Formats: sequence, structure tokens, C-alpha cells
Amino acid sequence: MNRSDVIVVGAGLVGLAAARRLADGGARVLVVESTRVGAEASSAGAGMLAPQAEAQPDSPLLPLALRARDHHLELTPVLEGETGMSLGLSRRGSFEVAFTEEDEAALRSRLAWQQASGLPIESLSAEEIREAEPNLSPAVRFGLYLAGDRRIDNALLVRALAASAVAKGAAILAGRPVSGLAIADGRLVGVRAGNETLHAPVVVNAMGAWAGLLAGDPWPPAVEPVRGQLISFDVAPPPLRHVIASPRGYLVPRADGRLLAGSTSERAGFDKSVTAAGMRYVLDVALEIAPVLADQRIGDAWAGLRPGTPDGLPFLGPGALPGLFHACGLFRNGILLGPLVGEMVADLVLGRRPSVDLGAFSPSRFAPART
Repeated sequence: MNRSDVIVVGAGLVGLAAARRLADGGARVLVVESTRVGAEASSAGAGMLAPQAEAQPDSPLLPLALRARDHHLELTPVLEGETGMSLGLSRRGSFEVAFTEEDEAALRSRLAWQQASGLPIESLSAEEIREAEPNLSPAVRFGLYLAGDRRIDNALLVRALAASAVAKGAAILAGRPVSGLAIADGRLVGVRAGNETLHAPVVVNAMGAWAGLLAGDPWPPAVEPVRGQLISFDVAPPPLRHVIASPRGYLVPRADGRLLAGSTSERAGFDKSVTAAGMRYVLDVALEIAPVLADQRIGDAWAGLRPGTPDGLPFLGPGALPGLFHACGLFRNGILLGPLVGEMVADLVLGRRPSVDLGAFSPSRFAPART
């Protein structure tokens, strides 16, 4: 493992997808992870595959997100066939619901531009929404149905990608924090992990919220952690069949009987604490959507750190040093985008043209001006 063709730093969805693609392309790949595989945001998320939910009409993120949703439909059966695992991919679609006049105005605006763009979206009256989901609050006044949206069990997706990457020849070194890049004579030669240097001429930074902390990078990506707190309810039978989202949060039913509720969005540094204020916010969101949850047992509560960026767009592509590539900054779309962007950055490493133009996501867009 001391000499590889490519070192991928980070064993979340992005890093594992990149390693799988690189190994399939014949590269000797080492994935280095500071704790355990999928320990951070990749396992903490709710598994929503919803590119239209927060999309802006002119954002370059929308075409990438739509392609990423389609990619999950292609990738999931392949991974299930390779690993024998069921990843809990649901094709039910999702509802966006309004409880206030302001909520409704925002949803009607989204409806108008997405219909004009030819995207699959339908408006629903309060009666139609309650007919589809009887346990929703009677205060619901309007909604949208997004038939193309999906949900997946992201923790199982992590396990499947890891198993597939290893089966294709990638090696995973867990519990080994990377302290920085290894540079010799001005060239990238690998990474430093403790007192050891792991050698490779190419390094992929897939470190999520920690991506800006890779020492030795002249232009580190402007990524900061954004804490999201979630709660799970243990409910059987589940009171909802679809993902239900409001402008303040969401409820996501899982095949294992849990119902996930989230989420906060907090600049709290690298603190993953579950707080009283965070839990109050998430519970308020959950009860606003489905008051029936008031009598249900809370099963668990946790927090993850999303990798935020100044403009809300990821960093995908070559870094400041020859051989350094970034695949990070996915913010609220990590589960949706992770597998696709990991593969696309791997394609860049292999000298292939990615399936989507990545120009708008270049890591150089925030690089300091050269003098």
C-alpha cells in the first residue's frame, strides 16, 4: 500500500465512488480514511435524491443534480448485483408542502419555472395531498409532487460502494489520519500519514468538510463545516409513504421502519454535538408536517457536518499542484451527487472526458490572483 498510482483521501461516498472507478480503469488505488469508512456526512444524511427541491433556474448545479439522480437509477442495480445487498432505493417520488402563505408563494414560483423548463412537477391541492398522505397536518394548504425524486439508504450505499471498490482492486486504509500532502522537489509525491509517507503521483481530495485542511495545498478549497442535526422515530407501521418536505425541513420514511426528521443548518465549526436547540428545531419541523408523531418514540439523534462553500457549488477538478484533484464541497447534495462526481473526477484522473461539463465547479474559481 506504500506505493500506488492514486491516493484518495476520504472514504465517504465521493472517495469510494472515485476509487471504484479508478480501480475499474486499471489504477492501483489506495483510499485513506482518518476514522472508519463512511463515518461522516455520507452516513449521517437522510438519503434524499431530490435535485428539484432547492434548485435555482439558472444554477449550473441543476443539470449536474438531474444527471446524478439518473445515475443512482443506473448504479444501484449494478451495486446490488455485485454485492447482494438491497440499498433501499424507493421510486415513490416526494411531496413539497406549504403551511403558510409565504410557503405557498415560494412553491408556486418553483412550479412555474420548472414547468416552463419541462421538468416533471405537479401541483396538488390540500385535499389531494391529504388523500395521498392522511397523516399529514390538516394545516397543509398546497403542495408539489416530484415524481422523479427518489430516496436511498445512504449507509447501505456506502457499504456497497466500499465492497465493490475493494472487489475491483482498491485498498482501503482506515483509522489513518492524513496530515498533509507530501511534496519533493516541487512535485506531489503522495500524502503524509503520521510519521509515514504514502507514495502516489496523484492525490484526490475527497475529505468532505475537512477538504480545506489538507496541509501543503497552495490553494485549499474554501470548504467549511455546516452542522445538520437529525432525529429518527421508531414507528410501525410508518405513518408516511413518501418523502415530505417543507421549507423548514423534511421527513423521510425508511424501509427498516424508521422515520428520519431533519435538519438544522448551523455554522458550529467541527462540533458534531446534538444540542437541545437543534432537537427542538427538528421536532418542531416534524410535528408541523405530521402531528401524529407527537406520541411516537424517538429512536436516535445525531449530527453530521456538511461541506459548505461560499457560492453553494462543489469543487470538482484539478487543484493547484499537478496531480492534485478535488472532489468536495457538495453541501446539502452529498448523497445525491456523491457517486456521480466521484466517478467524474476519477475520469479526469484517467484522462477521460466527464459526462457533464465541470467548468462551473473548477477549484480555481476562488484561487488568489497571481502576481
